[in-house]
Amino acid sequence: MNRYKQIIWVAAIALLSACHGANKDSTEKADSVNNKFDSLNNKNGGTGDKELSGADAKFAVEAANGGMTEVELGKLAQEKALDPQVKSFGAMMVKDHSMANMEMKELASSKRITLPDSINSEEQKLKTQLLAKSGSDFDKAYVDAMVKDHQKDIAAFEEARGKVKYPEMTAFIDKSLPMLKKHLQAIESISKKMNKR
Repeated sequence: MNRYKQIIWVAAIALLSACHGANKDSTEKADSVNNKFDSLNNKNGGTGDKELSGADAKFAVEAANGGMTEVELGKLAQEKALDPQVKSFGAMMVKDHSMANMEMKELASSKRITLPDSINSEEQKLKTQLLAKSGSDFDKAYVDAMVKDHQKDIAAFEEARGKVKYPEMTAFIDKSLPMLKKHLQAIESISKKMNKR
């Protein structure tokens, strides 16, 4: 199959996924497009260096979803938090994860990986729960969520480090892990202070 036909197939798959995937959330849609493209690629003998790595695509989708969530919840913390440290942490989330999200978009684009365009239903549920809270209740719920989220992200990045195939993806992970660990240390410190009050 020549390259032009392959591009048409990918576009058709993306359109079909968009039309028939109304019940899927954004990460499921992105995974579906990546899986179909990966299958199509492998069926046609791949395209050399353009062949899509399933492990990289899966990680990229998860990382993009997590990064978008950190930005959205960080903005929420800047608006709703009472504790100045929680507001400051939210600002750090917006700044750091916006930069990482841009890097991931560029990397995914260069590797023809489809990323989600919004946070998934699980993260949207968390956002809705946080929107319903105010004052110190919001602060505690946000801090607790950020501790769990960063613990989960660090574990996922470390696990992906041994699975991804693209050197650029490994470099992204190596660059991101110290940032995530710094965030975890900061939010655990805030959590300890809050629990002493």
